[in-house]
Amino acid sequence: MLRAVLVFLMLSVTTLPGAAQDLRALARVLADGSRLADDGRDVVLDLALTQAVPYRVFVLEDPRRVVLDFREVNWSELDAGFDRSDGIESVATGRGDAGWSRMVLRLARPMAVAEAGMRTDETDGSAQVRLRLEPVEAAAFADRAAHLPAGVRLPPVPVGQGDAAPREDGLIMVALDPGHGGVDPGALRDGQSEADLMLSFAMELREVLLRSGRFDVMLTREGDWFVSLPERITLARAARADVFLSLHADALAAGQARGATVYTLSDTASNAASEALAEAHDRADLLAGVDLAGNDDAVADVLLDLARLETAPRASALADALVAGIERSGLPLHPNPRMEAGFSVLKAADIPSALVEVGFLSDARDRENLLDPDWRAVMQAAIRDALLDWAEADEVRATMVRQ
Repeated sequence: MLRAVLVFLMLSVTTLPGAAQDLRALARVLADGSRLADDGRDVVLDLALTQAVPYRVFVLEDPRRVVLDFREVNWSELDAGFDRSDGIESVATGRGDAGWSRMVLRLARPMAVAEAGMRTDETDGSAQVRLRLEPVEAAAFADRAAHLPAGVRLPPVPVGQGDAAPREDGLIMVALDPGHGGVDPGALRDGQSEADLMLSFAMELREVLLRSGRFDVMLTREGDWFVSLPERITLARAARADVFLSLHADALAAGQARGATVYTLSDTASNAASEALAEAHDRADLLAGVDLAGNDDAVADVLLDLARLETAPRASALADALVAGIERSGLPLHPNPRMEAGFSVLKAADIPSALVEVGFLSDARDRENLLDPDWRAVMQAAIRDALLDWAEADEVRATMVRQ
Protein backbone atom coordinates (compact mmCIF):
# COMPACT_ATOMS: atom_id res chain seq x y z
CA MET A 1 0.00 0.00 0.00
CA LEU A 2 1.33 3.40 -0.93
CA ARG A 3 1.38 5.89 1.90
CA ALA A 4 2.77 9.39 2.02
CA VAL A 5 4.05 11.67 4.74
CA LEU A 6 3.68 15.37 4.06
CA VAL A 7 6.61 17.00 5.77
CA PHE A 8 6.97 20.53 4.43
CA LEU A 9 5.08 22.48 1.82
CA MET A 10 6.10 25.85 0.40
CA LEU A 11 3.90 27.21 -2.37
CA SER A 12 5.04 30.82 -2.52
CA VAL A 13 8.33 32.71 -2.50
CA THR A 14 8.76 36.30 -1.45
CA THR A 15 10.94 38.27 -3.83
CA LEU A 16 13.06 40.79 -2.00
CA PRO A 17 13.11 44.35 -3.39
CA GLY A 18 16.83 44.31 -4.01
CA ALA A 19 16.94 40.84 -5.56
CA ALA A 20 18.18 40.61 -9.11
CA GLN A 21 16.06 37.56 -10.01
CA ASP A 22 15.20 36.82 -13.60
CA LEU A 23 11.95 34.95 -13.10
CA ARG A 24 11.56 34.61 -16.88
CA ALA A 25 14.42 32.09 -16.98
CA LEU A 26 14.28 28.53 -15.70
CA ALA A 27 16.04 28.16 -12.35
CA ARG A 28 19.16 25.99 -12.48
CA VAL A 29 20.70 23.78 -9.83
CA LEU A 30 24.39 24.64 -9.55
CA ALA A 31 27.00 21.94 -8.99
CA ASP A 32 29.03 24.33 -6.87
CA GLY A 33 27.19 24.49 -3.56
CA SER A 34 25.08 21.35 -4.11
CA ARG A 35 25.82 18.09 -2.34
CA LEU A 36 24.20 15.10 -0.67
CA ALA A 37 26.28 13.75 2.20
CA ASP A 38 26.16 12.06 5.59
CA ASP A 39 26.51 14.13 8.75
CA GLY A 40 26.92 11.55 11.48
CA ARG A 41 23.74 9.46 11.36
CA ASP A 42 21.86 12.22 9.52
CA VAL A 43 21.77 12.91 5.79
CA VAL A 44 22.06 16.50 4.57
CA LEU A 45 21.00 17.71 1.13
CA ASP A 46 22.19 21.14 -0.05
CA LEU A 47 20.98 22.54 -3.36
CA ALA A 48 22.25 25.81 -4.82
CA LEU A 49 19.71 27.45 -7.15
CA THR A 50 20.18 30.39 -9.49
CA GLN A 51 16.91 31.82 -8.18
CA ALA A 52 14.28 31.07 -5.54
CA VAL A 53 11.29 29.00 -6.64
CA PRO A 54 8.26 27.51 -4.85
CA TYR A 55 8.93 24.00 -3.63
CA ARG A 56 7.45 21.18 -1.58
CA VAL A 57 8.83 18.16 0.25
CA PHE A 58 7.06 14.93 1.16
CA VAL A 59 7.97 11.38 2.14
CA LEU A 60 6.61 8.16 0.64
CA GLU A 61 6.89 4.52 1.59
CA ASP A 62 6.75 1.28 -0.41
CA PRO A 63 9.56 1.94 -1.18
CA ARG A 64 10.75 4.55 1.31
CA ARG A 65 11.78 7.75 -0.42
CA VAL A 66 11.85 11.53 -0.06
CA VAL A 67 10.40 13.60 -2.91
CA LEU A 68 11.30 17.25 -3.56
CA ASP A 69 9.24 19.15 -6.14
CA PHE A 70 10.35 22.54 -7.48
CA ARG A 71 8.48 24.91 -9.79
CA GLU A 72 10.67 24.40 -11.78
CA VAL A 73 14.41 23.79 -12.19
CA ASN A 74 17.01 22.46 -14.63
CA TRP A 75 19.00 19.55 -13.14
CA SER A 76 21.62 19.27 -15.89
CA GLU A 77 24.53 20.74 -13.91
CA LEU A 78 24.44 18.12 -11.13
CA ASP A 79 27.50 15.92 -11.58
CA ALA A 80 28.17 12.29 -10.76
CA GLY A 81 29.93 13.22 -7.50
CA PHE A 82 26.86 14.96 -6.09
CA ASP A 83 25.67 11.96 -4.02
CA ARG A 84 28.18 11.01 -1.31
CA SER A 85 25.67 9.59 1.20
CA ASP A 86 25.48 6.01 2.40
CA GLY A 87 21.99 6.71 3.72
CA ILE A 88 20.61 7.23 0.21
CA GLU A 89 20.35 4.25 -2.14
CA SER A 90 19.74 6.27 -5.30
CA VAL A 91 18.90 9.72 -6.64
CA ALA A 92 16.64 10.35 -9.64
CA THR A 93 15.76 13.72 -11.15
CA GLY A 94 13.44 14.85 -13.90
CA ARG A 95 9.92 16.13 -14.46
CA GLY A 96 7.13 15.57 -11.95
CA ASP A 97 3.60 16.88 -12.37
CA ALA A 98 2.99 19.54 -15.00
CA GLY A 99 5.01 22.60 -14.12
CA TRP A 100 7.08 20.82 -11.47
CA SER A 101 10.59 19.36 -11.48
CA ARG A 102 11.23 16.42 -9.18
CA MET A 103 14.11 14.91 -7.23
CA VAL A 104 13.56 11.51 -5.60
CA LEU A 105 15.89 10.24 -2.87
CA ARG A 106 15.44 6.53 -2.25
CA LEU A 107 16.20 5.87 1.43
CA ALA A 108 18.45 3.09 2.64
CA ARG A 109 16.68 3.20 6.01
CA PRO A 110 13.64 4.94 7.57
CA MET A 111 14.31 8.67 7.94
CA ALA A 112 12.28 11.75 8.79
CA VAL A 113 12.74 15.34 7.69
CA ALA A 114 14.27 17.21 10.63
CA GLU A 115 14.96 20.44 8.75
CA ALA A 116 13.78 21.93 5.45
CA GLY A 117 14.27 25.50 4.37
CA MET A 118 15.31 27.91 1.63
CA ARG A 119 17.50 31.01 2.04
CA THR A 120 17.45 33.71 -0.65
CA ASP A 121 20.44 35.96 -1.31
CA GLU A 122 19.32 39.61 -1.13
CA THR A 123 21.84 40.78 -3.72
CA ASP A 124 21.39 38.41 -6.66
CA GLY A 125 18.23 36.44 -5.88
CA SER A 126 20.01 33.08 -5.79
CA ALA A 127 18.78 30.54 -3.26
CA GLN A 128 20.11 27.73 -1.08
CA VAL A 129 17.89 24.81 -0.10
CA ARG A 130 18.84 22.64 2.87
CA LEU A 131 17.15 19.40 3.81
CA ARG A 132 18.25 17.36 6.83
CA LEU A 133 17.04 13.80 7.32
CA GLU A 134 17.35 11.97 10.64
CA PRO A 135 16.92 8.23 11.33
CA VAL A 136 13.64 7.05 12.85
CA GLU A 137 12.15 3.67 13.68
CA ALA A 138 10.22 1.95 10.90
CA ALA A 139 7.02 2.10 12.93
CA ALA A 140 7.46 5.84 13.52
CA PHE A 141 8.02 6.36 9.80
CA ALA A 142 4.80 4.47 8.96
CA ASP A 143 2.78 6.13 11.71
CA ARG A 144 3.28 9.52 10.08
CA ALA A 145 1.49 8.42 6.92
CA ALA A 146 -0.88 11.08 5.58
CA HIS A 147 -2.54 12.13 2.34
CA LEU A 148 -0.45 13.54 -0.47
CA PRO A 149 -0.28 17.32 -0.87
CA ALA A 150 -3.19 18.69 -2.86
CA GLY A 151 -2.62 18.34 -6.59
CA VAL A 152 0.39 16.00 -6.33
CA ARG A 153 0.20 13.15 -8.84
CA LEU A 154 2.01 9.86 -8.40
CA PRO A 155 2.29 7.01 -10.90
CA PRO A 156 -1.10 5.29 -11.10
CA VAL A 157 -1.89 2.15 -9.15
CA PRO A 158 -1.75 -0.91 -11.42
CA VAL A 159 -5.11 -1.70 -13.01
CA GLY A 160 -6.14 -5.31 -13.36
CA GLN A 161 -7.43 -6.53 -16.69
CA GLY A 162 -11.00 -6.67 -15.40
CA ASP A 163 -10.86 -3.32 -13.63
CA ALA A 164 -10.60 -1.02 -16.64
CA ALA A 165 -13.75 0.18 -18.35
CA PRO A 166 -13.84 -0.70 -22.07
CA ARG A 167 -13.00 2.08 -24.49
CA GLU A 168 -16.03 3.36 -26.39
CA ASP A 169 -14.35 5.59 -29.00
CA GLY A 170 -13.19 2.74 -31.24
CA LEU A 171 -9.61 4.03 -31.19
CA ILE A 172 -6.59 1.79 -30.72
CA MET A 173 -4.73 2.89 -27.59
CA VAL A 174 -0.99 2.66 -28.19
CA ALA A 175 1.50 2.99 -25.34
CA LEU A 176 4.79 4.32 -26.74
CA ASP A 177 7.73 3.74 -24.43
CA PRO A 178 10.84 5.82 -25.29
CA GLY A 179 13.67 3.81 -23.75
CA HIS A 180 15.87 5.08 -20.92
CA GLY A 181 15.82 8.69 -19.66
CA GLY A 182 17.02 10.77 -16.71
CA VAL A 183 19.82 9.05 -14.80
CA ASP A 184 19.86 6.38 -17.53
CA PRO A 185 20.80 7.96 -20.90
CA GLY A 186 21.09 4.61 -22.67
CA ALA A 187 23.59 4.26 -25.51
CA LEU A 188 25.91 7.22 -26.19
CA ARG A 189 27.70 7.85 -29.49
CA ASP A 190 29.13 11.03 -31.08
CA GLY A 191 27.32 13.34 -28.68
CA GLN A 192 23.96 11.60 -29.21
CA SER A 193 22.08 9.75 -26.48
CA GLU A 194 19.61 6.94 -27.05
CA ALA A 195 17.24 8.47 -24.48
CA ASP A 196 16.99 11.81 -26.32
CA LEU A 197 16.73 10.28 -29.79
CA MET A 198 13.99 7.86 -28.79
CA LEU A 199 12.00 10.55 -26.99
CA SER A 200 12.04 12.69 -30.15
CA PHE A 201 11.17 9.66 -32.28
CA ALA A 202 8.27 8.70 -29.97
CA MET A 203 6.84 12.22 -29.94
CA GLU A 204 6.96 12.37 -33.74
CA LEU A 205 5.43 8.90 -33.99
CA ARG A 206 2.63 9.98 -31.64
CA GLU A 207 1.70 12.77 -34.06
CA VAL A 208 1.76 10.39 -37.03
CA LEU A 209 -0.57 7.97 -35.22
CA LEU A 210 -2.94 10.67 -34.01
CA ARG A 211 -3.21 12.24 -37.47
CA SER A 212 -4.42 8.91 -38.88
CA GLY A 213 -7.59 9.24 -36.81
CA ARG A 214 -7.36 5.56 -35.79
CA PHE A 215 -5.26 5.77 -32.65
CA ASP A 216 -5.06 7.27 -29.21
CA VAL A 217 -1.53 7.47 -27.82
CA MET A 218 0.18 7.78 -24.45
CA LEU A 219 3.90 8.10 -23.74
CA THR A 220 5.51 6.53 -20.70
CA ARG A 221 7.70 9.63 -20.45
CA GLU A 222 7.53 13.03 -22.13
CA GLY A 223 10.84 14.45 -20.99
CA ASP A 224 14.32 13.48 -19.86
CA TRP A 225 13.36 11.76 -16.64
CA PHE A 226 13.78 8.28 -15.23
CA VAL A 227 10.85 5.85 -15.31
CA SER A 228 11.43 2.39 -13.90
CA LEU A 229 10.61 -0.62 -16.06
CA PRO A 230 7.70 -1.81 -13.88
CA GLU A 231 6.27 1.72 -13.81
CA ARG A 232 6.28 1.88 -17.62
CA ILE A 233 4.02 -1.16 -17.71
CA THR A 234 1.84 0.28 -14.95
CA LEU A 235 1.36 3.51 -16.90
CA ALA A 236 0.39 1.59 -20.04
CA ARG A 237 -2.07 -0.56 -18.14
CA ALA A 238 -3.63 2.45 -16.41
CA ALA A 239 -4.17 4.00 -19.86
CA ARG A 240 -5.92 0.77 -20.96
CA ALA A 241 -3.37 0.31 -23.74
CA ASP A 242 -4.24 -2.14 -26.50
CA VAL A 243 -0.59 -2.42 -27.52
CA PHE A 244 2.78 -1.53 -25.99
CA LEU A 245 5.80 -0.52 -28.10
CA SER A 246 9.16 0.07 -26.44
CA LEU A 247 11.51 2.11 -28.66
CA HIS A 248 15.29 1.78 -28.54
CA ALA A 249 18.47 2.49 -30.49
CA ASP A 250 21.15 0.55 -28.64
CA ALA A 251 24.86 0.17 -29.18
CA LEU A 252 26.81 -3.06 -29.14
CA ALA A 253 30.18 -3.07 -27.41
CA ALA A 254 31.40 -5.96 -29.54
CA GLY A 255 30.50 -7.09 -33.03
CA GLN A 256 28.45 -5.21 -35.58
CA ALA A 257 24.71 -4.78 -35.98
CA ARG A 258 22.69 -2.65 -38.36
CA GLY A 259 19.04 -2.24 -39.16
CA ALA A 260 15.75 -2.48 -37.28
CA THR A 261 15.07 -5.42 -35.00
CA VAL A 262 11.81 -6.36 -33.28
CA TYR A 263 11.82 -8.31 -30.01
CA THR A 264 9.16 -10.23 -28.15
CA LEU A 265 9.42 -11.70 -24.66
CA SER A 266 11.10 -15.02 -24.07
CA ASP A 267 12.94 -16.64 -21.18
CA THR A 268 15.58 -17.69 -23.69
CA ALA A 269 17.41 -15.04 -25.72
CA SER A 270 17.77 -15.54 -29.46
CA ASN A 271 21.52 -14.95 -29.24
CA ALA A 272 24.24 -13.58 -26.97
CA ALA A 273 23.71 -10.01 -28.18
CA SER A 274 20.01 -10.16 -27.31
CA GLU A 275 20.81 -11.47 -23.85
CA ALA A 276 23.38 -8.70 -23.29
CA LEU A 277 20.93 -5.99 -24.35
CA ALA A 278 18.20 -7.32 -22.03
CA GLU A 279 20.64 -7.40 -19.12
CA ALA A 280 21.79 -3.85 -19.86
CA HIS A 281 18.20 -2.55 -19.89
CA ASP A 282 17.36 -4.20 -16.55
CA ARG A 283 20.63 -3.05 -14.98
CA ALA A 284 19.55 0.59 -15.39
CA ASP A 285 16.69 -0.04 -12.96
CA LEU A 286 19.04 -1.62 -10.46
CA LEU A 287 21.39 1.35 -10.67
CA ALA A 288 18.45 3.66 -9.98
CA GLY A 289 17.50 1.70 -6.88
CA VAL A 290 14.45 -0.08 -8.29
CA ASP A 291 14.01 -3.64 -7.05
CA LEU A 292 13.06 -5.84 -10.00
CA ALA A 293 12.67 -8.96 -7.87
CA GLY A 294 9.30 -10.61 -8.49
CA ASN A 295 6.96 -10.98 -5.55
CA ASP A 296 4.13 -12.93 -7.13
CA ASP A 297 2.87 -15.90 -5.17
CA ALA A 298 2.25 -19.28 -6.77
CA VAL A 299 -1.39 -18.53 -7.62
CA ALA A 300 -0.50 -15.20 -9.21
CA ASP A 301 2.21 -16.88 -11.27
CA VAL A 302 -0.29 -19.37 -12.63
CA LEU A 303 -2.80 -16.63 -13.51
CA LEU A 304 -0.09 -14.60 -15.24
CA ASP A 305 1.00 -17.63 -17.24
CA LEU A 306 -2.60 -18.23 -18.31
CA ALA A 307 -2.94 -14.60 -19.40
CA ARG A 308 0.27 -14.86 -21.43
CA LEU A 309 -1.06 -17.93 -23.25
CA GLU A 310 -3.57 -15.59 -24.88
CA THR A 311 -1.31 -12.54 -25.18
CA ALA A 312 1.89 -14.18 -26.46
CA PRO A 313 0.52 -15.15 -29.91
CA ARG A 314 -0.90 -11.65 -30.33
CA ALA A 315 2.50 -10.14 -29.43
CA SER A 316 4.21 -12.46 -31.89
CA ALA A 317 1.78 -11.40 -34.62
CA LEU A 318 2.45 -7.76 -33.71
CA ALA A 319 6.19 -8.23 -34.10
CA ASP A 320 5.73 -10.02 -37.43
CA ALA A 321 3.54 -7.15 -38.68
CA LEU A 322 6.16 -4.59 -37.66
CA VAL A 323 8.94 -6.45 -39.47
CA ALA A 324 6.77 -6.81 -42.59
CA GLY A 325 5.83 -3.12 -42.52
CA ILE A 326 9.42 -1.97 -42.19
CA GLU A 327 10.51 -4.32 -44.98
CA ARG A 328 7.73 -3.05 -47.29
CA SER A 329 8.97 0.52 -46.78
CA GLY A 330 12.45 -0.43 -48.00
CA LEU A 331 14.08 0.46 -44.68
CA PRO A 332 17.14 -1.41 -43.41
CA LEU A 333 16.43 -4.49 -41.34
CA HIS A 334 18.81 -6.55 -39.25
CA PRO A 335 19.71 -9.84 -40.99
CA ASN A 336 17.71 -11.57 -38.25
CA PRO A 337 14.98 -8.99 -37.61
CA ARG A 338 12.73 -11.10 -35.34
CA MET A 339 14.32 -11.93 -32.01
CA GLU A 340 13.35 -12.85 -28.48
CA ALA A 341 14.82 -11.94 -25.10
CA GLY A 342 13.84 -11.47 -21.47
CA PHE A 343 13.26 -7.72 -21.55
CA SER A 344 11.45 -6.82 -18.31
CA VAL A 345 9.58 -4.02 -20.08
CA LEU A 346 7.76 -6.65 -22.20
CA LYS A 347 6.39 -8.61 -19.25
CA ALA A 348 2.86 -7.19 -19.16
CA ALA A 349 0.76 -10.36 -19.19
CA ASP A 350 -2.34 -8.59 -20.52
CA ILE A 351 -0.95 -6.23 -23.22
CA PRO A 352 0.58 -7.41 -26.52
CA SER A 353 4.07 -5.91 -26.37
CA ALA A 354 7.10 -5.57 -28.61
CA LEU A 355 10.45 -3.84 -28.38
CA VAL A 356 11.66 -2.12 -31.54
CA GLU A 357 15.33 -1.44 -32.02
CA VAL A 358 14.84 1.32 -34.59
CA GLY A 359 18.55 1.16 -35.37
CA PHE A 360 21.90 0.88 -33.65
CA LEU A 361 23.82 3.94 -32.48
CA SER A 362 26.98 1.87 -32.77
CA ASP A 363 26.52 1.79 -36.57
CA ALA A 364 27.40 5.01 -38.42
CA ARG A 365 24.74 4.49 -41.13
CA ASP A 366 21.99 3.79 -38.59
CA ARG A 367 23.10 6.79 -36.58
CA GLU A 368 22.86 8.99 -39.68
CA ASN A 369 19.37 7.64 -40.40
CA LEU A 370 18.17 8.32 -36.86
CA LEU A 371 19.23 11.96 -37.20
CA ASP A 372 17.50 12.35 -40.58
CA PRO A 373 13.89 13.65 -40.21
CA ASP A 374 12.90 12.32 -43.64
CA TRP A 375 14.13 8.82 -42.78
CA ARG A 376 12.34 8.94 -39.43
CA ALA A 377 9.10 9.95 -41.15
CA VAL A 378 9.26 6.86 -43.40
CA MET A 379 9.96 4.60 -40.40
CA GLN A 380 7.11 6.15 -38.42
CA ALA A 381 4.70 5.66 -41.32
CA ALA A 382 5.82 2.03 -41.57
CA ILE A 383 5.09 1.48 -37.88
CA ARG A 384 1.68 3.16 -38.24
CA ASP A 385 0.71 0.95 -41.17
CA ALA A 386 1.99 -2.16 -39.39
CA LEU A 387 -0.12 -1.36 -36.33
CA LEU A 388 -3.21 -0.94 -38.52
CA ASP A 389 -2.54 -4.27 -40.26
CA TRP A 390 -2.03 -5.99 -36.92
CA ALA A 391 -5.16 -4.49 -35.37
CA GLU A 392 -7.31 -5.62 -38.31
CA ALA A 393 -5.92 -9.16 -38.18
CA ASP A 394 -6.23 -9.22 -34.38
CA GLU A 395 -9.92 -8.31 -34.58
CA VAL A 396 -10.50 -11.12 -37.08
CA ARG A 397 -8.73 -13.55 -34.75
CA ALA A 398 -10.78 -12.36 -31.77
CA THR A 399 -14.02 -12.82 -33.74
CA MET A 400 -13.06 -16.39 -34.62
CA VAL A 401 -12.22 -17.14 -30.98
CA ARG A 402 -15.59 -15.77 -29.85
CA GLN A 403 -17.37 -18.05 -32.34
